[in-house]
Amino acid sequence: MKRTTLNRAVLLASLSLVIWAATVASQVGHNTSVLNPNQATVKELAALPHMTEALAEQLHKATPFLEMTAVHKIVSATLSEAHCAELYKTLFLPINLNMASPEEILLVPGIGKKMAHEFEEYRPYENMARFRREMGKYIDDKEVARFEQYVFVPIDLNTASEEDILSIPGLGKRMLHEFEEYRPYKNMAQFRREIGKYVDDKELARLERYVTISEKPTDD
Repeated sequence: MKRTTLNRAVLLASLSLVIWAATVASQVGHNTSVLNPNQATVKELAALPHMTEALAEQLHKATPFLEMTAVHKIVSATLSEAHCAELYKTLFLPINLNMASPEEILLVPGIGKKMAHEFEEYRPYENMARFRREMGKYIDDKEVARFEQYVFVPIDLNTASEEDILSIPGLGKRMLHEFEEYRPYKNMAQFRREIGKYVDDKELARLERYVTISEKPTDD
């Protein structure tokens, strides 16, 4: 093999490893194309398939949503089942892999009852790496990556890395500092009390759905 070809191969392998490592660390699924209703503007919502301006306004006014079923309740009152399914390919509130109800899981685009069963079969998930590994037994990497856009595993407030914390939608470096400032958290009441100094009750509830406190760290 020529040196230039070898160097190119090594470079590509290194880049792949960096991308893989960045993805594995995140506890909120790697998202490439799905809009989160809690972070979307009215203009962004209105541009989605089958979305009307009135529906976009209604959804935006109802934020923050804490469950995808709450989004569906509003959307399904206006759109047909088929149009809802198409819309959710590009608009979806990530679901908690450990807590989501069967009804909520079945809203994941293209999931079907068999894969919905597999989502629940491997609970509890310690991290997204576990989700990728288990789902990879049934579907290829491309389909695992597609499903990953719609799910998350709550991060442990006391052990999560900075990258894990920053994977929470809409959380910036300022709130990252506050999340870390009060470690170790003894319970969720402490989290609500301390983080509630910086955000209102609605935002606190939105952030809380992405976090948990374990008695002790878990290994992958």
